[in-house]
Amino acid sequence: MQAANRVVMNTGLLYGKMLVTIFISLYSTRLVLSALGARDFGIFNLIAGVIAMLSFLNMAMTLSTQRYMSVHLGGGDMERLKKIFNASILLHLLLGLGLVIVFEVAGYFLLGHVLNIPPERLTAARIIYHFMVVSAFFTIISVPYDATINARENMLLVALTGIAEALLKLGVALTLQNAGTDRLVLFAGLTAATAVGLLLFKRIYCSLKYPESRIRIGKYKDAALLKEMLFYGGWNMFGAVSVVTRNQGLAMILNVFFGTIVNAAYGIANQVNAQLSFFSVTLMQALNPQIMKSEGQGNRERMLKLAMIASKFSFSLLAFFSIPLILETPFVLGLWLKDVPEYTIVFCRLILLSTMVNQLSVGIQVGVQSVGKIRKYQLSVSALLMLNLPVAYLLLQMGMPAWSVLAAALGIEIITCAYRIGAAEKLIGLPVKSFLSGVVMRAVISVLLAFCIALLPYRAMDEGWTRLIVTCAASTLGLICTLNWVGLSAYETGKIRDVMTKVLTRIHPRLAVIKKAV
Repeated sequence: MQAANRVVMNTGLLYGKMLVTIFISLYSTRLVLSALGARDFGIFNLIAGVIAMLSFLNMAMTLSTQRYMSVHLGGGDMERLKKIFNASILLHLLLGLGLVIVFEVAGYFLLGHVLNIPPERLTAARIIYHFMVVSAFFTIISVPYDATINARENMLLVALTGIAEALLKLGVALTLQNAGTDRLVLFAGLTAATAVGLLLFKRIYCSLKYPESRIRIGKYKDAALLKEMLFYGGWNMFGAVSVVTRNQGLAMILNVFFGTIVNAAYGIANQVNAQLSFFSVTLMQALNPQIMKSEGQGNRERMLKLAMIASKFSFSLLAFFSIPLILETPFVLGLWLKDVPEYTIVFCRLILLSTMVNQLSVGIQVGVQSVGKIRKYQLSVSALLMLNLPVAYLLLQMGMPAWSVLAAALGIEIITCAYRIGAAEKLIGLPVKSFLSGVVMRAVISVLLAFCIALLPYRAMDEGWTRLIVTCAASTLGLICTLNWVGLSAYETGKIRDVMTKVLTRIHPRLAVIKKAV
């Protein structure tokens, strides 16, 4: 299958999965919040967040292993693939055991002396913590299998397991509604069991399907490769840990100053952000292997072109859904949740804006990963992200409101994005002027114009379903027009038309003829 066709098919599969899972996940969150209440929901997000934010760590570690596998898949070296997989298995097993020890020791101090948890719920919080540590261990040791699936571009499996996970979580949420036991503990236990079960399934599938994913550590041991992967993966994980520490550190600081109710608002805002980010994350999941394989084949020009296109498209795709939601946050949250915790609205808006800024450089982040020269890069990016914690503490110590923490995070994200662009020029030869003029300026101007168009019905109409529908329509049409007129180059417009033609051809050959005629 040609690379372009593979990207089209994989993107379609992932978006099909996303459309199914996003609504199930949002409805499940509403059921869980209703069953647990704001206080217990806040406790779960605080405690589970210490471990659950490992999703960022998991993605980064998966990308590290995927980088090696994709590069060598591009070169067609199967023996090297087997060595890479087995070295990765050994590294992640040791890492998983190490983190279990660290988390258990840290948990003693966090739960007893740091976190602001009501005394009557402290026992439940400890049980939740242990459940999440077990889940984290299985998540980490399954990273090599996730990397294999992504490098092999088996997005059908990704789609099916994603839908299965969403349905299982819905089953958990429904179970809570009439549970007679402690619902918070039950929720944590069932959530951990769901994660472990799905991860075990993926491990079994890969072992049967892909020959390189069979464990033969003794046969395929390679000390030099192990050292190289440890160095690269270590720095990559260091960068991911800084993201985890930034996100969960802000949750802890908010907890110390405001208690668990604010953690409920922070958790809901992050869930909204995660659901909307699926659109851009899905695009990157389909493009990442192609960016890395291009570098593996020695085609730096194609790698840079794909990285720049990925940044623009990812930012624009997130904007399609973020613009109307940022405007209509109070109404949408009121429809979704029975009771909206304080600060949730402003938290949602600020976190979405921060994520949009991050998406402007998401493609070149993958480009840097594919080249592998990341030590200084990760140190600098991590230092900027960690700056959030002292800034947040000082702001709240000065008596500033809770939302000021996320406003500061938005400012730091802008600075971090600027650094990434400058670093990419040195590391991978990114043409900065072309990137700023062809990607950043075009995308930002298009989104700002679309926002102004969507603002017209928002200001002219009263809150309600009618205004929500009109605002969404105005935002969508406005962004399509502004991207066509300002945002996209002639090359990108041509590529989109080619992709649409291929998609329509797969549906029915006559549709492609109609598209070409238009």
